[in-house]
Amino acid sequence: MNTKPHSVGMVVRTLVTGLGAAVTVTVAVVAMRMGETSTLEGRAGAGGSHASGVVAAFERESYSRGERARLVIKDRSRRMLVQIFRSGPEHVVTSSDTVMNGIPVSREKTVTRRPGRYPLSVPVGRWESGLYFARLQSPDGRIGFAPFVLAPRRVGAHRVAVVFPTLTWQAYNFRDDDGDGRPDSWYAGKRRNTVRLGRAHLDRGVPYGFRYHVGFLNWLEWTNRRADYLSQWDLEQVKSSATLARAYDLIVFVGHHEYVTTREYDLVEGYRDLGGNLMFLAANNYFWRVERDGNVLEKSGRWRDLDRPEAALIGVQYVAYQRAPRGAWIARKAPARSWLFAGTSLRPGSPFARGGVEIDQITPDSPSEIQLVADIPNLFGPGKSAQMTYYETRAGARVFAAGAFHLARAAQSDPVVSRILENLWARLTR
Repeated sequence: MNTKPHSVGMVVRTLVTGLGAAVTVTVAVVAMRMGETSTLEGRAGAGGSHASGVVAAFERESYSRGERARLVIKDRSRRMLVQIFRSGPEHVVTSSDTVMNGIPVSREKTVTRRPGRYPLSVPVGRWESGLYFARLQSPDGRIGFAPFVLAPRRVGAHRVAVVFPTLTWQAYNFRDDDGDGRPDSWYAGKRRNTVRLGRAHLDRGVPYGFRYHVGFLNWLEWTNRRADYLSQWDLEQVKSSATLARAYDLIVFVGHHEYVTTREYDLVEGYRDLGGNLMFLAANNYFWRVERDGNVLEKSGRWRDLDRPEAALIGVQYVAYQRAPRGAWIARKAPARSWLFAGTSLRPGSPFARGGVEIDQITPDSPSEIQLVADIPNLFGPGKSAQMTYYETRAGARVFAAGAFHLARAAQSDPVVSRILENLWARLTR
């Protein structure tokens, strides 16, 4: 796992004034006030760095407005500074796996506590649905982050839902909570098929792969697009596929959505069958079946081995993984190209953006209407290509899949990617 040496750097602050205007200054301070955005330099982990930080986590994936969220802190300090932020509206690029950036929605509070495990009741304000986090700072300068999703006031408050891969975040959580010297995840080689939910994430509390999701959150906020934000638990609580179809024109899966329950799979497949539109912005989605038992998540099998291949829903499915190389998508000649790449200079054969890490392909189980709109040919060897696809159903559903990591990462900086997202949003929300 790659890490960068820890460096104490400058803090970038964004002072937000008026409607979207911002002035960014760099100052050598740590304390934050209302109206400012923080960024702290740290080590870029890959799910397993050991950046020193405050250990804290909310017990649940999601909370509602007006609730009191339970934040469990595990630290030796007797005093702690705590402040709540929203992720997305900030005009700061997140480039580290051990940092979360955002705009504050509460005032900084000093908490006096006993050392060790300490539960803290945090009031959830009447804020908009979104991804939020507590930022914690100890007297000796250590930092920690604890994210949570704020559910919408009601299902369908907005016509688009953005779903975070909250179960994948915990599956890739490499923290050793039981003290046996090995991470408490099935990825650590232990003979176990369970992980515990509600744990503090290893990288100073930052979820696995978070910085690759945040570009899309920034794009939504900076372009004034509104959505309901859901954890996987929130999605599982929706009454029926019909309820989802009445509530949302589009459901976006913003990250690496690898682990899903039967309840979620049934709801989303039924939503698609009723004409609901889907957008998958990463790869290796709906790969493993998992079930919840209280705060324990159990992995029970691959969906494709349970006669429900994910390609039948998404259009493509996972085929390979490598950290390198990365490559540009190549635009292909497909009917969807005319609107997907409208407003760009892309023609058949044109390269754009960069992707890789995990890749998906079309299979015999893919819908017959599937269109290959772009690919990264032979990225991991002959025949192992990342395939970006689109299909429509007779019921009117429209489904897009990026086919590789990390298309949306470039949403803040690449005008071609930004325009593709605009075109997708226009097509899939009407």
